[in-house]
Amino acid sequence: MVGSDALDAQPLLNYFQPVTQWLQEQNRQNGEVLGWPEYQWRPPLPDNYPEGIDLVTDEAEASKFVEEYDRTSQVVWNEYAEANWNYNTNITTETSKILLQKNMQIANHTLKYGTQARRFDVNHFQNTTIKRIIKKVQDLERAALPAQELEEYNNKVQLVGLDEESSEFICRNTFDHPYPTTKLMWIPDTKGVYPDLLATSGDYLRVWRVGETETRLECLLNNNKNSDFCAPLTSFDWNEVDPYLLGTSSIDTTCTIWGLETGQVLGRVNLVSGHVKTQLIAHDKEVYDIAFSRAGGGRDMFASVGADGSVRMFDLRHLEHSTIIYEDPQHHPLLRLCWNKQDPNYLATMAMDGMEVVILDVRVPCTPVARLNNHRACVNGIAWAPHSSCHICTAADDHQALIWDIQQMPRAIEDPILAYTAEGEINNVQWASTQPDWIAICYNNCLEILRV
Repeated sequence: MVGSDALDAQPLLNYFQPVTQWLQEQNRQNGEVLGWPEYQWRPPLPDNYPEGIDLVTDEAEASKFVEEYDRTSQVVWNEYAEANWNYNTNITTETSKILLQKNMQIANHTLKYGTQARRFDVNHFQNTTIKRIIKKVQDLERAALPAQELEEYNNKVQLVGLDEESSEFICRNTFDHPYPTTKLMWIPDTKGVYPDLLATSGDYLRVWRVGETETRLECLLNNNKNSDFCAPLTSFDWNEVDPYLLGTSSIDTTCTIWGLETGQVLGRVNLVSGHVKTQLIAHDKEVYDIAFSRAGGGRDMFASVGADGSVRMFDLRHLEHSTIIYEDPQHHPLLRLCWNKQDPNYLATMAMDGMEVVILDVRVPCTPVARLNNHRACVNGIAWAPHSSCHICTAADDHQALIWDIQQMPRAIEDPILAYTAEGEINNVQWASTQPDWIAICYNNCLEILRV
């Protein structure tokens, strides 16, 4: 057929040359890389594939990028915080114009560095801080996309229930969320007198009504009506004593206290809306978490932690000052805080990439009363027992969920009393308030409930 009796593939290649040329032409027209391409062949990867062959894997270059991003972001966010404060204290056309300019400046900064961050493949980086920051910047860049492009990044919130007969989780409901959720929380309602409301934070604070067949958005709480851009929310808390109060923390250095209202509408009861009760600049840098305290009646006291490495306590009745109750010795950012559910004198916090949890007593500021340091990788979650003042659960990247008994404080607490090893890095933990025998953990794409 090829006119040769030699064991040589070249005659076959020559024979199929017209087919090869046709396939290459089709590839060029359709932007594909299938068929018989030559040595310029590239595997068909989707855009920004996590291990894209063109992505940067140089950790030193990534470190320089993070340093530049941190330096420039501090400038633009400080300017925005100042403009926002000036606008809220002196609402004029000029301050509104300046605030809008600063919003545009933030959006452009986010888009610029977010786009640059997507050049990096961080999967095999050894420095977990660099890895985490670049992932955060990659996600923030999406917030600046037009609405139609943002749709492809829609996240899902899934509501699950435990089937006691089969001991399996069952999906009850799923709804779209336009931006990654930084926290989800049910309305604190142990007596069941309120509708089933769920709050989520991300780009904004949203309150959802959960029904048997659907979940619908009740209200979107936005404190900046003058711009299409927003400062992403890092966390929030729902006041247990007064469920009409919520507090949010943001990367723009502020905390905002929201008030909810309900009204009567024909054919629809308990319509929910909200308004800003107060907004304050809480830290010198990004605020990463906020939590209400049960002290003083449980309505007015709250604390926050942030990138400046401090824990600060506020009183809604006296917002002209705050109390710094702890500062990290190395000024490492503090990511989470959690109040003791039974004794409001105690709270726990943890630093970014830290392997220990610090227990604080607000009566003895700046001096930890205990350090829980049995983890072998960075801690991600803290949860106090809802029924005991001396038990706390911590979870970390070492796959461990540990329960500690701290009643021996101020003596050193060396070992936990219970431990559970998951099949992946645990990134969140919650202790059920109404069923204290249950603890929920999340790792990889799994949710597990543990019986204590």
